[in-house]
Amino acid sequence: MIIEEIRTKITEAEERLTQLHEFLKIDQNIKEMNEVEATMAAPDFWDDKEKAQETVQKLSSYKNLLEPYKQVAGLVEDFKTLGELAEEDDSLLSEADESWKTLSAELDKLELVSFLSGRFDRNNCFFFIHSGAGGTEACDWCGILMRMYRRWFERKGYKDEIIDLQPGEEAGVKSVTLKVTGDFAYGYLKAERGIHRLVRISPFDSNARRHTSFASADAFPELNEDLEIEIDEKDLKVDTYRASGAGGQYVNRTDSAVRITHIPTGIVVACQMERSQHKNRAMAMRMLQARLYEKAEEERKKAAAALAGEKSEIGWGNQIRSYVLQPYQLVKDLRTDYETGNVNAVLDGDLDPFVEAYLKSSNENK
Repeated sequence: MIIEEIRTKITEAEERLTQLHEFLKIDQNIKEMNEVEATMAAPDFWDDKEKAQETVQKLSSYKNLLEPYKQVAGLVEDFKTLGELAEEDDSLLSEADESWKTLSAELDKLELVSFLSGRFDRNNCFFFIHSGAGGTEACDWCGILMRMYRRWFERKGYKDEIIDLQPGEEAGVKSVTLKVTGDFAYGYLKAERGIHRLVRISPFDSNARRHTSFASADAFPELNEDLEIEIDEKDLKVDTYRASGAGGQYVNRTDSAVRITHIPTGIVVACQMERSQHKNRAMAMRMLQARLYEKAEEERKKAAAALAGEKSEIGWGNQIRSYVLQPYQLVKDLRTDYETGNVNAVLDGDLDPFVEAYLKSSNENK
């Protein structure tokens, strides 16, 4: 890297940092974080433990945004200083080159966060996976996807809980509902909504024939309690049942699991994660609120892209991503054309490249 290039890169870095300062609303977030810290300093702060924990989580959310920005701002200053020194000492040019590579990568990461500017992008998320066309094959594929996403959550430092799980008759799962907790959980997971298609040699076919299976993924933000969604009790059908599953944490001895059907819309939600029927009902109501809010947004905007994405049949022609294990190995996202031949890594939770490609593509199309 020559001196003229360094000067150009310094200007580019400063401009990108200024844009990020505006997009991420850094000043506003600093102000709000200070207000949260002042609230936490009150002597009665821990009197309401549940509310206090929500406040602590909110503070963590601000820090997760502001600290990376502060770090990148420091890297920009360091690079600027190094550039000035390199003008007097040519031996620092190679160091400046390496410094720019690090800075550029960190700016890219921070810009990715700036794409998550939707109203609920920073919220926790309810994530659903449903088996589609393909019978036992599809149920097995649904189970594979559940493992893949849970490994991805682990990599990102997210926590997840199985809220509802319906096992397949022979293998895998028919459907699973997860609550994913972490900063920008919904913002990232909305990139995964759609139909996922698997092509492989069936482990359930004695003739070892190639099969195609489908499963759908969907995401809804966990809404803040201060966002009121009116639900009339007379519009609800509430069923209780015994939690199902292969054993362990999924089995209760009482009918504590709750399934709620919203009669006017036909929306069904279920929860069996708690031993208490009351707690399961409360969680199911929160999911119902999220889905009703999304439906209202769709109707208001006359388009499905705002929060929910397109709803379609789980089958041919509607997939967002293909996972091919036979006759070759390839995972390809049909929205962005991003692809990789390392199928095992993807199924083991290496999803960041796909999510990042989708977020960048969505931002470019705005």
